[in-house]
Amino acid sequence: MKKKVNGLAFCALLFAVSFPVEAQQAAKISRIGYLDAGTASGSAVLLEAFRQELGKLGWTVGKNITIEYRFAEGKSERLPELAAELVHLKVDVIVGASTTSALAVKSATTTIPVVMVNVSDPVGVGLVASLPRPGGNVTGLASLAPELNTKRLEILKDAVPKLLRVGLLWLSGGGTGQDLQMKELGPAALALKLKLEEIETQPDPKDLESAFRTAKQKQVGAIMTTANRPFFAERKRIVELAGKFRLPAIYPGKEFVDEGGFMSYGVDTTDLYQRAAHYVDKILKGIKPADLPVQQATKFEFVINLKAAKQIGLTLSPDLLARANQVIK
Repeated sequence: MKKKVNGLAFCALLFAVSFPVEAQQAAKISRIGYLDAGTASGSAVLLEAFRQELGKLGWTVGKNITIEYRFAEGKSERLPELAAELVHLKVDVIVGASTTSALAVKSATTTIPVVMVNVSDPVGVGLVASLPRPGGNVTGLASLAPELNTKRLEILKDAVPKLLRVGLLWLSGGGTGQDLQMKELGPAALALKLKLEEIETQPDPKDLESAFRTAKQKQVGAIMTTANRPFFAERKRIVELAGKFRLPAIYPGKEFVDEGGFMSYGVDTTDLYQRAAHYVDKILKGIKPADLPVQQATKFEFVINLKAAKQIGLTLSPDLLARANQVIK
């Protein structure tokens, strides 16, 4: 009997010791918020890269992290409300997928760390004090979008013989990041002796088709879009419309070419999401955002789809093909 009592006492002691350990382990699950102006399906490939990189750093969804996703579905006016939801959940860090997303989160909290992924001019829009010393609760990655749009115009002129007019699709209510891009594009078009036809649209099938019809009516010789999350989410539809209206188009990311688009020039967005995972890792391990310098994009891709060129009857010069990082045949 004495042995039995001692055994029960020992089991009770083990339970008492293990319970707080289990409680500590449960407390170690960190919560990441993610805010995107686009859609879940449109961002799936980038989020997969983000989660895989987190996994390499020791963070696994369902084991020691959870991720709360919020998507505005192309309606940027919803971002403040969705940012407030994430703040209310008291997540440990929030990832902002664009300038508008990061600004919405910064307006919603001054204490929860924010990692921006793809922001054109974080200093200019007031997200950080400077790149080396961001200050406050925001850090992350800058994309150089305004400068890249200028380069896209140059490539279009080289690709399309006697190009005079370029249709620019821009998002109604696209926010500060898009404003910066358009401000840069005006002088660039003038310097290249190109007429820029600005066409406002919303990221839904009906409006996008109307925008392409307008571009055709304006007799543009090529088309491009501003870089933003809603257009990225609708890239498949945009590419289909460019083919339907037989318009050469250059896009801000390779993902458009993966959907059959003609050309792209821009940052390697997958690389930005992978690098964002490292920021999240550092923050979850206790480093403050103010102590993490903002990094600029370092990987750029120029991709050409020869099949798409053939479909619209365009022959590209050997020189242009030689400049591309990748040529899809």
